[in-house]
Amino acid sequence: MKLSKRTKRVGLVLAIMLVGLSLWNASWLAPNPTGTPKLVAHRGVYHLYDKRAAFGRDTCTARFIRPPRHDVFENTIQSMLMAVDRGADMVEVDVAPTKDGKMVLFHDWAVDCRTEGKGETRDLTLAELKALDIGYGYSADGGKTFPLRGKGVGQIPTVEEGLAALPDHPIIFNFKSKDRKEADQLHAIIKASGRDSAKLGDAFYGGPENGPVGRMRELMPDNWIFSTRDGLKPCTKEYVLYGWTGVVPKSCHQGTLAIPINYQFLFWGWPNRLIDRMERVGARVIVMGPHEINKSNEGLTEPAQLEMIPASFNGYIWVEDIDSVGTADNTTGQPSS
Repeated sequence: MKLSKRTKRVGLVLAIMLVGLSLWNASWLAPNPTGTPKLVAHRGVYHLYDKRAAFGRDTCTARFIRPPRHDVFENTIQSMLMAVDRGADMVEVDVAPTKDGKMVLFHDWAVDCRTEGKGETRDLTLAELKALDIGYGYSADGGKTFPLRGKGVGQIPTVEEGLAALPDHPIIFNFKSKDRKEADQLHAIIKASGRDSAKLGDAFYGGPENGPVGRMRELMPDNWIFSTRDGLKPCTKEYVLYGWTGVVPKSCHQGTLAIPINYQFLFWGWPNRLIDRMERVGARVIVMGPHEINKSNEGLTEPAQLEMIPASFNGYIWVEDIDSVGTADNTTGQPSS
């Protein structure tokens, strides 16, 4: 059956458009990125847990840890120092205010999960928090045994202690609440410490833009600041939808784009063309771990995953297990000598 002239012309036009689209998004035609990737140690060094079993906002993740390889707890001074020692370029921590006007590094809204205490973190004084054992609630066998009890007494640090531990190393602070006043409190602590946060490269992130994230943007406009809900998610989604046009979504301007390692193929121009586009609008790119349904998002957990990231990538790599991934060579995925 012969094709009509009209069908042939339509086919030719589509073929030309396809070739043009491919060239327009061709990574190999883009400038070679400069710089090297930066590893972000999520929570520093901590005890990994089963993110399928512990899926959900209010699940006690400490009850689903894998058999512990060490006695280091998330958001502690030892955790931060060990993460840097393992090769972290940035260390991520969570901040929470106390009842008596202080601010600590602690992830959970309440202390019931990890400690022997009860109540919301914000309803306890610094002295009460310092008296708790943050290893009390950890179990790798469904609550039959608690191998880390007694090993985390007094380890909840203040923000000041965290800053003093890493005076020359960038930290990324996570706000867990929607209270804008927490940004003012954290900013005052950083300012009082004499730390040049912008020059050092500290970053800040959290939920909605109208919360502490937005306020911190007003206070520290030269720092990397992003909202996971109103910035990162829209940028990522919109670029996948129409990044093929070469037009970078407005949500990405001065923003942040997240790329799950198992969905890199969805991002137009990846890696070099995409990097060039994002750099032109002042955006940062983070490579995350695999995205899976009914599983909390996470960073890299295995050294071999580094091999999946293009060698030219120069952005940020979110790492869950810096104890393993951070000691690996970025080009081979093997432990460094």
